[in-house]
Amino acid sequence: MQPAYRGYSQMPWTRDSSEHMARLDPETFYFQFRNLLYANRRNCSYICYKVERRKYHSRVSFDWGVFHNQVYDGTRCHTELRFLSWFRAEKLRSNERYHITWFMSWSPCMKCAKEVADFLGRHQNVTLSIFTARLYNFQEERSRQGLLRLSDQGAHVDIMSYQEFKYCWKKFVNSQRRPFRPWKKLYRNYQRLVEELEDILGNTMNLLREVLFKQQFGNQPRVPAPYYRRKTYLCYQLKQLNDLTLDRGCFRNKKQRHAEIRFIDKINSLNLNPSQSYKIICYITWSPCPNCANELVNFITRNNHLKLEIFASRLYFHWIKPFKMGLQDLQKAGISVAVMTHTEFEDCWEQFVDNQSRPFQPWDKLEQYSASIRRRLQRILTAPI
Repeated sequence: MQPAYRGYSQMPWTRDSSEHMARLDPETFYFQFRNLLYANRRNCSYICYKVERRKYHSRVSFDWGVFHNQVYDGTRCHTELRFLSWFRAEKLRSNERYHITWFMSWSPCMKCAKEVADFLGRHQNVTLSIFTARLYNFQEERSRQGLLRLSDQGAHVDIMSYQEFKYCWKKFVNSQRRPFRPWKKLYRNYQRLVEELEDILGNTMNLLREVLFKQQFGNQPRVPAPYYRRKTYLCYQLKQLNDLTLDRGCFRNKKQRHAEIRFIDKINSLNLNPSQSYKIICYITWSPCPNCANELVNFITRNNHLKLEIFASRLYFHWIKPFKMGLQDLQKAGISVAVMTHTEFEDCWEQFVDNQSRPFQPWDKLEQYSASIRRRLQRILTAPI
């Protein structure tokens, strides 16, 4: 079964003499991949795919193209199943290792998610990354369970950002060298879809996107352009005293439930042996609010076999007295409170970011901002209130 294209349903993909595949037309791409939360009249589902062979410790480009769903004998064949059928028949070899990347106009439905997860379970030599423009029926439990099942099976599931749209425009669209022009509210819709996906996946170890890490963990005193809202993200590592990592994850604030509280719930759920000692390192975008500081104090007081270290990128409402008192209470309870430096940003980059094996590149004046925030924190922790 071969890939087909919107408007060319019966035409298989072909290569010309320059080894280029047929591409989407710009109008189709702009309409079908627009990242709306609620999209009407988008009944087609598109996959722009890239297949890479794994060779030693790197990936070698192998194949790429476009699929969309079709109707055979009155039955709609979903895009994901068409791709799997083609890949099994034409590309899959048991002695090769593959990484597949999908850029999708819609995330998989429950049925397709199950089929893809089962495929990954049967073929351990295949890994999959999914970047979706929109979430399909994300308020329905069946659709949410499908995405969770994919993630549990090891698929990397994420939302397409400006970078992915731009890449697809260049790679898969017959753009005639015209630049990609983002539509209105692309970034705002991306942020909302990220929140919805994180709510679905919960605390999975899907790595943070590079752009999200630099935006949310950046310690600049003012938000650099393009402007966005800074939120609370908490990345933690649970270790034995011999430095062996037992668990790690990342939380963000949810409605009525801050990242720190979700972190506490997670650690409590692990039922750690109280006769053993553990160390927890937390990297957090904003220092805790007074309520979360109080909850963390109570948590550590009840669990004296835990040593908690908190490294904050920025201080939250540091000029308001209850927030200052919360930081002091943390210190009095034996919780280490410090400011992230280059060392902590680099470790967070390596442990929690989809960095594609690239080294951490600090932003301008990182150390200068960090030193300023450290001085401010030191004044708070030593001043009488």
